[in-house]
Amino acid sequence: MDCWVDGQPADALSLKDRGLAYGDGLFETIAVHNGRPILFERHVTRLADGCSRLAIAADIELVRHELLSYAAAMGEGVLKLILTRGDGLRGYAPDPAAPGRRILQGNPPAAYPAVHAEQGIRLFPCSTRLSRQPLLAGLKHLNRLEQVLARAEWQDSEHAEGLMLDQAGRVIEGVFSNLFIVRDGVLLTPDLKRCGVAGVMRAEILFQAESLAIPTQIADISLEQLQWADEIFLCNSVYGVWPVRAYAALSWPVGPLTRKLQTIARALLDA
Repeated sequence: MDCWVDGQPADALSLKDRGLAYGDGLFETIAVHNGRPILFERHVTRLADGCSRLAIAADIELVRHELLSYAAAMGEGVLKLILTRGDGLRGYAPDPAAPGRRILQGNPPAAYPAVHAEQGIRLFPCSTRLSRQPLLAGLKHLNRLEQVLARAEWQDSEHAEGLMLDQAGRVIEGVFSNLFIVRDGVLLTPDLKRCGVAGVMRAEILFQAESLAIPTQIADISLEQLQWADEIFLCNSVYGVWPVRAYAALSWPVGPLTRKLQTIARALLDA
């Protein structure tokens, strides 16, 4: 698939774009199956919330239309939308009237080893910590250098993901995933009010769990609390759910609640 910039095929971008200069923008990574963007409304809702919080001028209905058209043309794969504030002059001050720029990129379907989902993964203990910034917490903004540094910490095939903590040592998320803990039948996930990305699969899993009358809780989680977890799993909107079988010296079984929610997530991705 050709890239689209503002609705037109393109292979170049303005050097004045504020996304390039300052990371001034947002992005969404969307699985596409049978020409349909999966969890589409959740992606659009998060994008609209991000535009509102960052005061980026964007025609969300136009973005919606372009996403659907691009996904239909792709058929299968992973669609990435980058929405920047558009061009700007030198300096941090944004032009409130500047129209946002829409960049669409198509990629082949993700090819993760099946063993990650079937047998679970080992988490790498990342030393890179997430900075506290409530104004940006939850957003999938373009400033991802913390994740870049964290992902560079391991190159082995033993670890499929890394665990990221904040500056106070709280468990927040994986490098490209959200994290859940199961304890005594209760599903817990870290509070993202200080930092972290509020993933669309995370939101869907919380919704599905509540629909099944599974108790849920959003709360601060410490490393010590991992020791008493019955099950741990990760999720994102491309691979669905991966059980976590080990972290450092800790290990867990692939439990029944993880399998139940994994089945639901897989059905959503395959729909």
